[in-house]
Amino acid sequence: MKRYSVIGNPIDHSLSPKLHNYWLKENNIDANYNKIKLEESEIKNFIQEIKEQKIIGCNVTVPFKKKVIPYLDKLSPESEKTQSVNTIIFHNNLLVGHNTDIVGFQKAIQNANYNFKNKKILILGAGGVVPSIIFALNKMNVSKIIISNRTKEKAVNLKNQFSDIDILEWGMAISYDVIINATSLGLKNESINLDYLNTSKNKLFYDVIYNPAETNFLKEGKKSGNQIENGKLMFIYQAFEAFKLWHGIEPVIDKETLKLLNND
Repeated sequence: MKRYSVIGNPIDHSLSPKLHNYWLKENNIDANYNKIKLEESEIKNFIQEIKEQKIIGCNVTVPFKKKVIPYLDKLSPESEKTQSVNTIIFHNNLLVGHNTDIVGFQKAIQNANYNFKNKKILILGAGGVVPSIIFALNKMNVSKIIISNRTKEKAVNLKNQFSDIDILEWGMAISYDVIINATSLGLKNESINLDYLNTSKNKLFYDVIYNPAETNFLKEGKKSGNQIENGKLMFIYQAFEAFKLWHGIEPVIDKETLKLLNND
């Protein structure tokens, strides 16, 4: 039986095994997908197991999307530009890093029926999936991208990578059309204690977190009269692209797939 995994820390919240194992069964593939909590010091040995094909492929979540790169042989153009990897495959004797978060975000936004063109976007957070979101937003022709992060240094590093973004001090108020929570605040029902979360109406509040389905961030957005979207569809579409890379099959995304990921 072939083995696939998702690595991260924390990892308990990940629904990747539930989704991938469902698709594996639906497509009669003799394989298993599990989640593994790693420490940074363990990454090198884990990646070596992919090279030795003890593990056939893996997904990467926070905080390792950039940290895996030194151990790979090649990056896709999207991974190279964003310096972010969420899918690893061993292809032609090379460990190749891919970024399926970009198309995952794009397809999720298309399903949200919200036009991002010429919109002002505020992103909370500067790590993990943020480079992928910036990359996707630029393709959507937004007017401005502003980054606000608790640790300003990380936001500055991101500006070195994407020179056209602006940086906002954490907690400062600003007008926006869309606000995206790309921090981990909400995984454990934490609140984001920022005054401006309650000031706007008819905006889009987007949270990359999909488990829980409605974070306190989204609850505040809804209470203020805004459209809210969680990261479930982004999660499904990035997984779809990873599944296609590994197995050469496009898994079906239907009501049963969505129902599968409803929180207990």
